[in-house]
Amino acid sequence: MKKFTTVVLGTIAGLVCSQSALAAGSVTFDDQIVITSADGTEIAANLFTPATTSSNAALPTIIFVNSWALEEHEYLVQASKLAQDGYLVLSYSARGWGQSSAFATVGGPEDMEDLSAIIDWLDANTQADISNIGISGMSYGAGLSLLGLAHEPRIKTAAALSGWGSLPDALYGGESTSLVWGTLLVGSGFLLGEISSDIPVYFGDLLAGTDVSEALAWAEDRSPLTYVDKINARNAPVYISNNFNDELFKPNSSLKLYSLLTGPKRIDVNQGIHISAEATGLLGLSNYVWDNVHDWFDYWLKGVDNGIADEPPVTMELQSSHQRVSFEDWPSASVSTKTLYLGPRGLIGDGSLRSSPYTSTYTNSILSGADSIATTGIPILSAALDAHLDLEVSAWLPAASDVNSITYETSSLSSPLKLRGVSTLDVWISPSHSKTQLVAYLYDEDALGNGKLISHGVRTLHNATPGQDVKMSIELVAAGYDVPAGHRLALVLDTYDPLYQPASLGVHQVNIRYSSSKQSVLKLSYDP
Repeated sequence: MKKFTTVVLGTIAGLVCSQSALAAGSVTFDDQIVITSADGTEIAANLFTPATTSSNAALPTIIFVNSWALEEHEYLVQASKLAQDGYLVLSYSARGWGQSSAFATVGGPEDMEDLSAIIDWLDANTQADISNIGISGMSYGAGLSLLGLAHEPRIKTAAALSGWGSLPDALYGGESTSLVWGTLLVGSGFLLGEISSDIPVYFGDLLAGTDVSEALAWAEDRSPLTYVDKINARNAPVYISNNFNDELFKPNSSLKLYSLLTGPKRIDVNQGIHISAEATGLLGLSNYVWDNVHDWFDYWLKGVDNGIADEPPVTMELQSSHQRVSFEDWPSASVSTKTLYLGPRGLIGDGSLRSSPYTSTYTNSILSGADSIATTGIPILSAALDAHLDLEVSAWLPAASDVNSITYETSSLSSPLKLRGVSTLDVWISPSHSKTQLVAYLYDEDALGNGKLISHGVRTLHNATPGQDVKMSIELVAAGYDVPAGHRLALVLDTYDPLYQPASLGVHQVNIRYSSSKQSVLKLSYDP
């Protein structure tokens, strides 16, 4: 399957190149490059070279790194366009993918050695301007690009699209194993590549709850957030694109990475699932993100004054309208925190989201063992339909089971509520089992009870003391959403979502506590 995929993409490569810049004679294309790394690993690559008037001309250079389960022909259209604009463009298959040998290590030291070998090869064999090298990629390639920027000082700037800031957050955010995406990554790695044997072992440890600290340490070593100080020490420019509905690399860690970078930087958070907001650019179609990638490299590698450095460095595409809002930085001084307190449900009706604390003592209970009406939907598919076709992930909230879930609502809003960024929930519970999970869903609810999912978050406790009160802190996925005036904001809590490995398959009770000393609080990040 791996070689079949490479042959198919290689055929496409020939078709694309023969019908574009090659026919015009403005670039040359070499699809037979093999670069030997320090440990003898052979790295397969291709190279677009623009026509020059001088054999001594130093050419600004861009390196593309493949996505997981793909290979170096992924970026042919963009590479060809950039070459026509005067860039030397090399795309390569990271070890374990395409025709590159060895095993994929997910940004381990071997990957960094490969990248250094590639730059050595460019220096020795091409007209690459070693002082003006950029790197870019989508997904896996984005993560390797940021890691490469941190570890290889000859890389001047990076453009990371749908990548990760923290790999532990992606695989085990909220101490909850990413069941669907983790399984998909490991399965596709076996099917389409050659992955290191420790990858399925570590994912298995997360599923089993054994040697979790070792697995997370492995992931931490492969996280750009771990090396942000190295990027800052070089004042290296960084462009980041991420998507609100990305269930694999949620935008939270990219926003955190952006906030910690001290050099020139830009982040665009778009509507879309993993790589979907950027994918049309691979076909040569008009694409907001790829337009910014071109402008970013033109400015930092060519010195073109195209205005990108003067634009607001943070933009968010709103889920509710698809309009794009901008900020002068992140965190932004224009974004505030609205605090809402959870009040209990009584014998009838739902709980409340209040502007003042609830000072009496009360307990609500829900049971695990079955899902409620609240859900993120069909993994991958529902988020994609919501982001790109406005087919909402929705629920009629009055039908939410009081046995397996609990709903909290505000009163009707007198003015729009402009949610921007990461909201959090602290909720006091007393579980009857040592392993328990809470999933929090935030909805825009209309007057008829129809709820549109805005965001969600999850937290799993693995060693709780049954019967003892504990505060569960849940970080919701970043959102850009305007809740209209006249609607309500609704929060639903239950114990299961198909995206995540459940804490326990047995039935247990989760008691939600309310008292003057133990306030459960929803903190909304919003633009007043």
